[in-house]
Amino acid sequence: MPAPLSLDQFHPSDPQKASIGQLLFYDKILSGNRNISCGTCHHHDHGSADGLSLGIGEGGMGLGPERTAGTGEDRIRKRIPRNAPALWNIGHKSIRNIFHDGRLSVSDLYDNGFNSPAEEWLPKGLDNITAAQALFPLTAQFEMAGNPKENQVAGAVHDRIDAAWPIIAKRVRVIPEYSDMFVAAFDDVEDPKDINIVHIGNALAAFINSEWRSFDSPFDAYLSQQKSLNDAAMRGMELFYGEANCASCHSGALFTDQEFHALSLPAFGPGRTRRFDPIARDVGRMGESDASEDAYRFRTPPLRNIELTAPYGHNGAYPTLQDMIRHHLDPIGSKANWTREMAALRPAPWIKAIDFVVQSDSREMARQNQALDITPAALSDQEINELEAFLRSLTGVTRNDRPMGRPTRVPSNLPVD
Repeated sequence: MPAPLSLDQFHPSDPQKASIGQLLFYDKILSGNRNISCGTCHHHDHGSADGLSLGIGEGGMGLGPERTAGTGEDRIRKRIPRNAPALWNIGHKSIRNIFHDGRLSVSDLYDNGFNSPAEEWLPKGLDNITAAQALFPLTAQFEMAGNPKENQVAGAVHDRIDAAWPIIAKRVRVIPEYSDMFVAAFDDVEDPKDINIVHIGNALAAFINSEWRSFDSPFDAYLSQQKSLNDAAMRGMELFYGEANCASCHSGALFTDQEFHALSLPAFGPGRTRRFDPIARDVGRMGESDASEDAYRFRTPPLRNIELTAPYGHNGAYPTLQDMIRHHLDPIGSKANWTREMAALRPAPWIKAIDFVVQSDSREMARQNQALDITPAALSDQEINELEAFLRSLTGVTRNDRPMGRPTRVPSNLPVD
């Protein structure tokens, strides 16, 4: 059983910086074409996620499960290859890696505090891993940057990843409302020209880390001996830490070992391709480590507020908690019973041919089936329901009552979805 979470276990967040971060989080000024914000895929109304299996990034329209793939020349060219991860408790000091493949981690390798896709070009001075993480969607073509030749940001990224960040920072600092706030909040910003991407990342982190803290669930009340769980959740907890062996990976106060495991989830989507590996597949951790033993392994997701962030899996393969539980208990059988209709994919006829093309590659499917780190377990339907009841006991009481929430306007005066 984990020790209770407490506020001192989280990175501190300066309120003035968090106020800037709240606005930036929902301001489309950070995107290449000024048409998408961080909040589009990590929205308050959707538990800090988007409710889709594979997200619709730059070029899409709308929010959440109803977001469309866009129209005309502006429509999306590719689905986001992975499910948008929720942001709950990523400001906890124990977090040492982020993203489904862990490609951003705390490290001294490049003398800037992190091992990241930007390598030595990631700037120094970022306060924590959340601040570093916040910079990467801004430079991702299909997430927020846009396509080459469409805008300065996308063009700069095509040259080198760090070439885009000064362009984004300039967009922000020339807005008087933002520049005044940065000067007031940051000791090293005396003039608007001092504002750079590090300040923007740190402001976003101050907001994200404080906004998505959550440790007031019924389970937390149980840990602090304030209140008992209901009978079903109690039996589910015994299974979770016992016969079902869930805690072997979903361990600690955040319910993640932050390691990488192969679940053999149903495969679909464009895949996370690389120049030398153009197959529409996702090799998971191996894409970062280049170690064959890491193939098809993905980071263990934390489970707090898990009932708010369906669909589940690195690609959002399963629409319900019960579906995901059943897959853990019988991966091969569950995969055989999976249907394409279970994937929450918004219509996009022009890329439809790619959505399930990987399933036609028998050798690739065989490789993925062989990569499996789960030991099947036999539980009754009642026990599965009890496990689900326990997972629902991890939902915070104040899940919908966030400290700051979504702003009604942003300093750029661009629309707030």
